[in-house]
Amino acid sequence: MLGPVEKALLAALLFVLMFGMGAGLTLGSFRDVARRPFAPLVGLLSQFGWMPLIAYALAKLLALPPAMAVSLLVVGCVPGGTTSNLFTMYAKSDVALSVSMTAISTIAGVVVMPLVLGAYGGSLTDASFAIPRGDIGGTLAIMLVPLALGMLVRARWPARAPLAEKVGSIAGIAVLGLLIVTGLVSNAALLGRTTAPMVLAAFGLGACGFGLGWLGARAVGLPSAQRRAVAFETGIQNSPLALGIIIATFPAAMHEEMLWLPLLYALLVLLTASVLTLAWRRSA
Repeated sequence: MLGPVEKALLAALLFVLMFGMGAGLTLGSFRDVARRPFAPLVGLLSQFGWMPLIAYALAKLLALPPAMAVSLLVVGCVPGGTTSNLFTMYAKSDVALSVSMTAISTIAGVVVMPLVLGAYGGSLTDASFAIPRGDIGGTLAIMLVPLALGMLVRARWPARAPLAEKVGSIAGIAVLGLLIVTGLVSNAALLGRTTAPMVLAAFGLGACGFGLGWLGARAVGLPSAQRRAVAFETGIQNSPLALGIIIATFPAAMHEEMLWLPLLYALLVLLTASVLTLAWRRSA
């Protein structure tokens, strides 16, 4: 699906994306979590509790092929990204909580994501297709380098941090655009092979994440603004990171089959989040 030039460009864009995420974080974000850990902990449990479980259940219920089932599980296991922070802001919700949850889930994902993939992935694969958990953990660890560099820029040159954040957000959009355009040009017939179970899986992962994230936050008594933040952080996964992990760690022969479902999820979750934002802004 991707040639050497596209892969190099994707790697560069992911670096810039993670750098931009780091530029939006400060050590103060983590100190705030240490002082008030309850709400971020609820978000973390939703992120790595609900989402992998939803992905696994949808893959089983819809009888997805092993490669697609695993790609959906990868999306369900990755941490949240800056997109959830933006929607939280647009919906007049708790942005500080959203940023804190993004920071925690990004760092925790290096350890938690391979573990969760191992727990759920075994029954989604067969003898000919294994999940490279070690490679995934290594890829995530490498991604922390640009994140740390972005945090350094924020600490040393705070006036430059907003520009880095903006460039990082653009890089995330560019990752999705690159893969969508490349996929359509190289595999136009793939769009016609999109099935109802694929659409249901891609839509269901985000929609169920929003719903269960909100309900979980409500169940523990979080106020409305924090419920919305948890809902966005749970339902909106870091799609560019998921796509990068798939390309970096799975065999090239599997890319065409594995990438389409995460791309479909990225499109549908943005549409769903936009509808929620409009509804929540009116009620805020």
